[in-house]
Amino acid sequence: MLFLIADENFNNDIVRGLLRVKPNLDIVRVQDVGLFSADDPAVLEWAAKENRVLLTHDVATITKYAYERINAGKYMPGVIEITRKVSLGTAIDEILYVAEVCKHGELQGQIIYLPLSK
Repeated sequence: MLFLIADENFNNDIVRGLLRVKPNLDIVRVQDVGLFSADDPAVLEWAAKENRVLLTHDVATITKYAYERINAGKYMPGVIEITRKVSLGTAIDEILYVAEVCKHGELQGQIIYLPLSK
């Protein structure tokens, strides 16, 4: 199972729902680890050091900085970009699916977009 970190503006209802369904899910929020108001490169750096896949709704800037890390040859454990338009239940189900079926390191250098199907 993947270790996750939720971006600062990630929907906390999703985080709470994830933990309600899977209480032992290893997920932290940016604000819980001292990264409140940190810029995107700092969040990605911390995620890399802690080997955590980043959950985000921010396709505009996180994606850019994630690809910059990859192109610079830096470790990037993965980003899961989920649209805000998806229902809470679908978001929870799809994140849990990815977190449970992927092994550590399997999303390295990748950005995946949820929902997987429309």
